[in-house]
Amino acid sequence: MPQLHFVTQGQGPLVVLSHALGCDLTMWDGVAAQLQPHFTVLRYDHRGHGRSPAGSDAFTVADLADDAAELIRAHGGGAAHFVGLSMGGMTAQALGARHPALVRSLVIANSASHYDEAALALWRMRIATVQAQGMEAIADGALQRWFTPEFRADSRGGQARVAALRAVLVATAPAPYAAACAAVAGIDLEAGNATIGCPTLVIAGDRDDATPPALSRAIADSIPRARLQSLDAAHLSAVEQPEAFAQLLSRFWDSLPAVR
Repeated sequence: MPQLHFVTQGQGPLVVLSHALGCDLTMWDGVAAQLQPHFTVLRYDHRGHGRSPAGSDAFTVADLADDAAELIRAHGGGAAHFVGLSMGGMTAQALGARHPALVRSLVIANSASHYDEAALALWRMRIATVQAQGMEAIADGALQRWFTPEFRADSRGGQARVAALRAVLVATAPAPYAAACAAVAGIDLEAGNATIGCPTLVIAGDRDDATPPALSRAIADSIPRARLQSLDAAHLSAVEQPEAFAQLLSRFWDSLPAVR
């Protein structure tokens, strides 16, 4: 298991933020700033992303959940509120099923629990493109999925955030990125979701073409008593709408006094 890079800020109950494929912990800058007055916020880079080493072997989303569990244990604060987006949301689902004692609550944003054959073909195409042509070849398409056109054009902050995350994506090494794509494509999380017992919030992006709202509804339906909310955003809703995203988290946690 690689030694993952992480940062912590703030004080209070532990919140762990788990980022999307091709991003790093800076994806959470806006949300972390909103949460840190009331929570200890731990953000980390998935293996092969940001400043975390890749390791030498193929891996699964279950391995990503075990990585997250080790981080929570190492922090020493007991169970955490775990928030994951996209690949991080898949990690959240697996974590809740595999390590229930380590999660006070789950938030699963812009994610999926399985893919059909048409989606799997797209994942295979992306892996082949990255292996043959490198990360630059898929970068612009990723940005179109990640953000709405108006956010990409917003000179008051959106353009800068888009440029920064594009730089993170193209700096990701092709081999670990392809391995992460294979891990994501291989998810089959519904059976585990049925065993999740902690309070769970699922967040959909109304304009998310990468993981459309129907996939979020399917996750919410597969987890007992899960709640479903939505934001007017594309795939990286936490980047595009950080204040609204953080407000959804705070309202969810405020409704759970027994686990706060």
